[in-house]
Amino acid sequence: MSTLNPYDSFLDGRPVDSILSETAAKIAEYLAATGSNEHKNPAPGKWSAAEIVCHLADCEVVFAFRLRQTLAEDGPTIQPFDQDKWARTYSGIPAGLALATFAELRNWNLRLIRASLPAAANRKMTHPERGTMTFQTVVETMAGHDLNHLAQLKRIAESR
Repeated sequence: MSTLNPYDSFLDGRPVDSILSETAAKIAEYLAATGSNEHKNPAPGKWSAAEIVCHLADCEVVFAFRLRQTLAEDGPTIQPFDQDKWARTYSGIPAGLALATFAELRNWNLRLIRASLPAAANRKMTHPERGTMTFQTVVETMAGHDLNHLAQLKRIAESR
């Protein structure tokens, strides 16, 4: 596993753009299969389907800022966040609302990514816990992160 992209092992050889483009539809598919159990935790200490989608929406906000900061500044240091502390606000949020938020933000981010690559691929930023990485690495991290959580959503949907 790459220390710069902790989700590198989830990448499956498909073009990153394809993964990023398909994520919202896959989330919708798994949520539909989850049905009325979207707020049911699959095990103690594990996020429900709704909480996972809320997390994905929050991460899309974070990625949006990181991508834009990397393009606008020379070698910025980005701010990490504690996902468990952010997750404390997810109680009762409908998965559909989180999905709609994620989908709109993802479309916005994809426009930026497509307009910026390949020219900006090597623009650097620093993550205080992971080190210096490139714009391309951030985009690849987004895709691996998607695949990680899509696998979780699929398992929840299949266990229904």
